[in-house]
Amino acid sequence: MNLDQLKSIINNSFVNDSLLSALNKTFEEFKIGTALRQAHFLSQIIHESGGFKYVKEIASGEAYENRDDLGNTSPGDGVRYKGRGYIQITGKNNYAQISKDLVVDFINNPSLLEQAPYNMLSAGWYWNSRNLNKWADKDDVKTITMKINGGLNGFIDRQNWLIKCKEALNA
Repeated sequence: MNLDQLKSIINNSFVNDSLLSALNKTFEEFKIGTALRQAHFLSQIIHESGGFKYVKEIASGEAYENRDDLGNTSPGDGVRYKGRGYIQITGKNNYAQISKDLVVDFINNPSLLEQAPYNMLSAGWYWNSRNLNKWADKDDVKTITMKINGGLNGFIDRQNWLIKCKEALNA
């Protein structure tokens, strides 16, 4: 992907050479190599990050307290392990798994997921860990959204971004 393609999808102050480099590195590392896969990945992270604006969930994270399904079993875990990165990695279980897989201690340093290169690599890690290339290859935005969001929150927005991404990438 080149900068002109990315800017044709979304052109704001967050879109620059550094972001493009991180995106292309993530595409390569996690085998998001076809135009269709890239379109699906981009549409989801653009939605999740509010156009690359947010690398940390706006909400406090208190809603995630005492959520065994997320591994948030100690007081303060919900706030400590709230959504971070361009795909909003959430919950102590996910932080532990990404720490193991990327060999970086996000458990004791959760804010690292807000910083480059981890904000983008974490999105690629999540994508890969949920085998989302499989669903992108089937052009199944609904299943991808469910696997990222747990529901269909923002589904129309995600679909609209996907249309723009497909156009820009000739997918």
